[in-house]
Amino acid sequence: MTDQQDLLAAEHAAIFAYGVIGAHLTGAAAAAARNAEAAHRALRDALVLRLSSGGGTPTPTDPVYALPFPVTDQASALRLAIEVEEKTGAVWRSALASTSGKERETTLAALVDCAVRATRFRRTAGITPATVTFPGRPE
Repeated sequence: MTDQQDLLAAEHAAIFAYGVIGAHLTGAAAAAARNAEAAHRALRDALVLRLSSGGGTPTPTDPVYALPFPVTDQASALRLAIEVEEKTGAVWRSALASTSGKERETTLAALVDCAVRATRFRRTAGITPATVTFPGRPE
């Protein structure tokens, strides 16, 4: 079961990664990365608000996150963007079981958005197939 703090931590890490990713992209790919970062910031902000209004203390972002591999060019930046969306989507997917109502709708929308962004980055990178069978589920 995933709690709100796990979702928040995943969003913090995604935002950090997009700072690195965006530095290695140009044109439409850079615009897609900026849009992805903005989407993750909006989710993060909503989670912070939800936790704060519920009497919780949102976990602050870490000053730095370890990336799974060096990002040195457009190819590695796209690979990281795909991984970020897959891993963040997996955290949102794991939260589905413990949600209902409006919260479940928000959680499902976040998972779908991660899957769509991952697909778009796969297409940009020329990876086939561009989609996965069950987004957010370990292969």
